[in-house]
Amino acid sequence: MTKYKVLLVDDHKLFRKGLRMLIETLDRFEVIGEASTGNEFLGLLGHLSPDVVMLDIAMPEMDGIEAAKRSLAKFPDLKIITLSMFGEQDYYFKMVDAGVRGFLLKNSDVTEVRMALETVVEGGNYFSHELLMNLVNSLKNSPEELTPDSPLSDREKEIILLICKGLSTQEIADNLCLSKRTVDSHRANILAKTNCRNTASLVIYAIRQKLAEL
Repeated sequence: MTKYKVLLVDDHKLFRKGLRMLIETLDRFEVIGEASTGNEFLGLLGHLSPDVVMLDIAMPEMDGIEAAKRSLAKFPDLKIITLSMFGEQDYYFKMVDAGVRGFLLKNSDVTEVRMALETVVEGGNYFSHELLMNLVNSLKNSPEELTPDSPLSDREKEIILLICKGLSTQEIADNLCLSKRTVDSHRANILAKTNCRNTASLVIYAIRQKLAEL
């Protein structure tokens, strides 16, 4: 079985070692390297070619936001999962804008780590449920006003709701009795109309616009 390659980036050695041990229990993944700073991470990217990067937000010298931006500017297909703690929601939107694929709490168990890795390598986006609920509550209390006229059609609103519930493109197609190609077309239109660059930013858009109650 071909294994997916994982690169760990966190300034706490003990945490990295614990995460490495956890990932090494998973059949489909292997850790190919570790970095303790954003600069070290960027230096490793050129010759390690990881499938997934697990990247801490708060690091010295260069934080995870800047590291994500720089790495994705050079390697736009790189899949990044953000490692975070509660109370860091001010950074989540910036990480989404940078193009990360997932958000995982540092106290997650092996089941959730596996789910996040598998979801991301298969092309999806992953939000830790606990973290997402925290983010939802934060957005609900935000004074930000809704967009007066939604640019989305009723069908597109149906699809965005199912996306927020975590359904895959095929599952959405089956649910709405549409072809997978039609759903793909709707997804592309939704991203264009909302100025969202990925599913993670689309989920946040839907919550802000009260299109989804999670």
